[in-house]
Amino acid sequence: MNNSIKELEIIIKYNFKNSDLLHQSMIHKSFDNENNNEKLEFLGDRVLGLIISKKLIETYPEEKEGIIDKKLSNLVNRKTCSYIAKKINIRKFIILGSSQKLLDRSEEKITSDCLEALIGAIYLDTGFKSAEKFVLNFWKTQLNNSTMPLIDSKTQLQEYSLKRFKILPKYTFYKKTGPQHKPLFKTDVEIPNTKKATGTGNSKKSAQQNAALKLLKFLEVV
Repeated sequence: MNNSIKELEIIIKYNFKNSDLLHQSMIHKSFDNENNNEKLEFLGDRVLGLIISKKLIETYPEEKEGIIDKKLSNLVNRKTCSYIAKKINIRKFIILGSSQKLLDRSEEKITSDCLEALIGAIYLDTGFKSAEKFVLNFWKTQLNNSTMPLIDSKTQLQEYSLKRFKILPKYTFYKKTGPQHKPLFKTDVEIPNTKKATGTGNSKKSAQQNAALKLLKFLEVV
């Protein structure tokens, strides 16, 4: 692992004082159910959120909390973390058990969790400033793009419908399926002179957002 550690340190531009932390941050639970990166991932998730929140407040001092929160969600979600993880080529360094060797459908979660574990490891190794430097370096492009105004799909569809037809979109709750701890909601939305669009999500709100997005795409608005 020593050569791998050195290679990864070069990529992330950070040298660990305690290389055991870096090693542990790369251990997936499929390899070792006891000594793995889950606690570091838990810590890194919070550290990442704090760093990005701090940067957004500094960058947009006049912005409303709701907009800051949406920007934060986009910057720290699994999709963004997985994208950053690919830039670092973190997949190459993850230590997996035989059941997860191919990563396949779990790759996005595994790589994003591992990236957060790496952030947690840096924080424990030399503190907040080092973790902040790492995050601001690798999230630079995403932070620059966060200057773009964020308008959610429901709002976009509402504005489109009001402008064209002087009427609000109509949402109809379709059905709820799945287990109690992990429900799946389906919702229809329609506006005049077009077909219904159906969206799914783990809440009614997310199902409505996804339905609105589908309809916007059909209308070629987005």
